[in-house]
Amino acid sequence: QEPPFIESVKTFFATPGFSRPLAAFICSISITNIVGAFIDEVMERGGVTDQFQIDLAGAGFELAILMGGIFIGGYVDKSKEYKNITLACLAMTTFFLVPLGLTDHAIGKEPLLMVLALLGLGMAAGPVQPINAELAVDVTYPGDETAVESVQQIGGNLVSALLVPVAEYASRLDPELFPKNPMLDSDIRGDVILLITISVMTFAYFSGFDSPLKRSMADCADVNDVCDAPQLNASPLSVSSTIIGLTNGDDAARSLEEVTTASTNLD
Repeated sequence: QEPPFIESVKTFFATPGFSRPLAAFICSISITNIVGAFIDEVMERGGVTDQFQIDLAGAGFELAILMGGIFIGGYVDKSKEYKNITLACLAMTTFFLVPLGLTDHAIGKEPLLMVLALLGLGMAAGPVQPINAELAVDVTYPGDETAVESVQQIGGNLVSALLVPVAEYASRLDPELFPKNPMLDSDIRGDVILLITISVMTFAYFSGFDSPLKRSMADCADVNDVCDAPQLNASPLSVSSTIIGLTNGDDAARSLEEVTTASTNLD
């Protein structure tokens, strides 16, 4: 029987490594929700004013999120490269956010660049959600998967809702960059500055992730101690030998932590 939801939440936040995938999940869903909510304004900034074209761009954005989750998320599911891929996605998210709010006065509006940046943002930011939902489940094993995903969804939607009015206010700000240089003179919207700040802060915080993948290690024990992800096969100790016969989930988790510690000492 699973523990009460509140107890599970307390356990999750006491688990090393849980808060970082939560932060990445919240960052991703906040950025995609806010961009989606203000898609008309975003497109009009870049010169896309026809409503049908805006609708197509919005549909393409949602499709890019879906495809990124399928392909990039599928790769991570096999490789277990949660940290590296998440950091790469966050870096690309920051990169693709810039054209959505930056207007170079020498160039003017570039509709094609705006659409490509929007699609790139969907491909980069979208996969962060499924990747870090899976990572959170992995580090909190043998915790309740449904509770883990509920915490992330609640946190992500709550922060998104709180950020919408902030982003709307920030969108009225339009600071000018390099006003004395005709070649570099440009302006950038305040809401995009807000989203870039969130992305950069999340990148910095997530870069400190360094927690054992407990569920992945347990899964390896079911397949002759061999994992699809090579980095999980580095330990000379047998994972299965430490968890065979254990029936209590907490004992299994403690055993896996001991294996991780022993592996580090041997290295």
